[in-house]
Amino acid sequence: MNKNNNPITRKSKLGQIVEDYPAAANLLLEKYNLHCVGCFAAIYETLEEGARAHGMDDKQIDKMVDDLNKAIQEKNKK
Repeated sequence: MNKNNNPITRKSKLGQIVEDYPAAANLLLEKYNLHCVGCFAAIYETLEEGARAHGMDDKQIDKMVDDLNKAIQEKNKK
């Protein structure tokens, strides 16, 4: 976990996100169209690397990280 108590950062491995946070993985697929979460390379690739490969800029990546962490927090409240 990082200093902001958010489990997902730009440096989080895509494979780890999928394994640990299925709700976040769904968001990556549905909202951000990052189908690379199912790619064999996802276990090695960070969220930022995957996003950059899909043409996302810093602002978009920051928004995505924020959305993912909010989804996890919402899921944990239930």
